[in-house]
Amino acid sequence: MKKLLFTLCLLGSVFAVTAQQIPSKEVQIKTALMAAPEATREGAKVYGYDAQGKFVQLRAGSNEMICIADDPKSAGFSVSCYHKDLEPFMERGRQLKNEDKTFKEIFDIREEEAKNGKLKMPKDGATLYVLNASAEDYDSQRGEVKNPYLRYVVYIPWATQASTGLPLSPELPGAPWIMDPGTHRAHIMINPPKN
Repeated sequence: MKKLLFTLCLLGSVFAVTAQQIPSKEVQIKTALMAAPEATREGAKVYGYDAQGKFVQLRAGSNEMICIADDPKSAGFSVSCYHKDLEPFMERGRQLKNEDKTFKEIFDIREEEAKNGKLKMPKDGATLYVLNASAEDYDSQRGEVKNPYLRYVVYIPWATQASTGLPLSPELPGAPWIMDPGTHRAHIMINPPKN
C-alpha cells in the first residue's frame, strides 16, 4: 500500500511539473501569432500543446495561415507560422519526427514522396515565418517575449540557382539566398541582420 501511495504521489508530482511547464492555451495562442504577419493573425489556425504535452489544435482558423506554438520540451523560444499549402509537408515532417527518424531520413522520405506525388507541395511557393528568442527572454506565464528575431523562408519546390538567379549563400547580411536547390525542400532564406 505504501508503494502504491508513493507511486501515485510521484506520478502526481510529474504531472504537476508538466502542467506547470506548459503555458496556458491563451499564452500559446498569443505567442504563436507573433510570427504571423499582423494582417493574418486574427484568422490564423493555431496548434500547440495540451496539459499533458500532446500536440493539438488550440484554435480553428479562417484564413490561409497556420501557426505553431513554442514546444515546451525544446530549449529557448521558437514559434512559426506558414501558409496552409505547406501543411502536408509540415504534417508529414511531424509524423516522421514522432517515429524518431533522423533529419536525413525525413528529408529523403519526403523527397521521394514529393517526387511520386504522394506528398503534395505548394505549386506557387509558400512562406514560413520563424520567430525565436532565448529562454531568458521568454516569460511563459505572461506570454511576453523580449528581443525576438524573425526570419523568413519561402518554399519554392524544385527551384534551382539557375531558375531563380539566387546565390547559394547570402552575399550581404540579410540578403536572400537559395537552400536545398533542386529538391522538394528548395527554399529562399531571408535572415535579416540582427541588431
